Amino acid sequence: MKKIFNPDRNDWADILRRPTRTVADIEATVADIFREVQSNGDDALRRYTQKFDGVGLETLKVTHEEIENAVSQVPEVLKDAIDLARKNILAFHEAQRTEKIEIETINGVFCWQEKRPIQKVGLYIPGGTAPLFSTILMLAVPATIAGCEKIVLCSPPNKEGKIDPAILYTANLCGVTQIFKVGGIQAIAAMTFGTPHIPQVYKIFGPGNQYVTVAKQLATKFGVAIDMPAGPSELLVVADDTANPAFIASDLLSQAEHGVDSQVILVSTSKALLDNVEWEVELQLNELPRKEIAQKSIANSRLIWVEDQDVAMDLINEYGPEHFIVCVGNEDFYIENIKNAGSIFIGNNTPESAGDYASGTNHTLPTNGYAKQYSGVNLDSFMKSMTFQRITAEGIINIGPSIEIMAEAEGLHAHKNAVSLRLKELKN
Repeated sequence: MKKIFNPDRNDWADILRRPTRTVADIEATVADIFREVQSNGDDALRRYTQKFDGVGLETLKVTHEEIENAVSQVPEVLKDAIDLARKNILAFHEAQRTEKIEIETINGVFCWQEKRPIQKVGLYIPGGTAPLFSTILMLAVPATIAGCEKIVLCSPPNKEGKIDPAILYTANLCGVTQIFKVGGIQAIAAMTFGTPHIPQVYKIFGPGNQYVTVAKQLATKFGVAIDMPAGPSELLVVADDTANPAFIASDLLSQAEHGVDSQVILVSTSKALLDNVEWEVELQLNELPRKEIAQKSIANSRLIWVEDQDVAMDLINEYGPEHFIVCVGNEDFYIENIKNAGSIFIGNNTPESAGDYASGTNHTLPTNGYAKQYSGVNLDSFMKSMTFQRITAEGIINIGPSIEIMAEAEGLHAHKNAVSLRLKELKN
């Protein structure tokens, strides 16, 4: 990891730059695949699955028999762990329900707001070197709480044309209605346009590599919403001498092993801690099965020393991390002053892995600085707020003259007339 001491604020942008390619670098590839899927549907999906996943598939949809086989293959100990996580996630997201808001803004004018589920949602679940069945919990659980009618899941198959059993087990457990063996850009395109087998959805959720991220952004041009432009995983830790260096190193590596384009950063007011964590990272790295991936990610990462907590806080808010761990004596300072972060983990006994799996919070979070304007996935992500109003005769008399004046001032005389006719009728 590269060490940086007391960097000048003018250099922060360069120091904190993510190791990601720009949208322009890969947009052409994404657009080509979108056009192909839009024109040729399932045939294009099969062709790209052969090209990118190395397997030829006749049937894209996962069958009931495949799900039953997957259920039998998942060890009971893993089923128990998944169920514990599901219960915690369910509890936390159930608690996010809000009641109908209703108010009489002026005598005779009644306004209220209600939330309704998004009818059709698509979940993208990465496979590859790390089949993220935990992400199904984070997406399908709140989708079912919200009451989404169709929950469509796409995940890439392996070389044998199968999806990891834990993915199928978790999807079935959490109420996913249809599962398809399609990954990457082509999966996002399929859920955007719909094909003879894969339904079109109204909103797409889920993480992925940079190609998937750009594909999701392109989907918005075709009237499909997305959860957020979430890309490669990232973690920032702020720590001082009260922190356990081994714990900090383990947290940094837990994110570094996600992918070669992940990034982890440690910010500290203690040079000794930076040295100790650096040593621990090297020690623990050698024990990891995914050492090669984590090693490349660590090369993109930083150990940053700053002179005080105020500078540290400014730098952290400038970065806007996806995951933010606070391991300092003065926790309250960072809790009260953090403005830009996806999810915050506080104290030596709160590893980021807890949020990834089982504490109950959602791990689908904004990356690449989008924490400055996006929230992580929550119950409301699967719902729409709709407003209603009912106006009585007394109500239109009370607000009508103001509407007439404002509409005339804007030159919208039909707007004014819609009120004037009603007021005239009431006078008569």
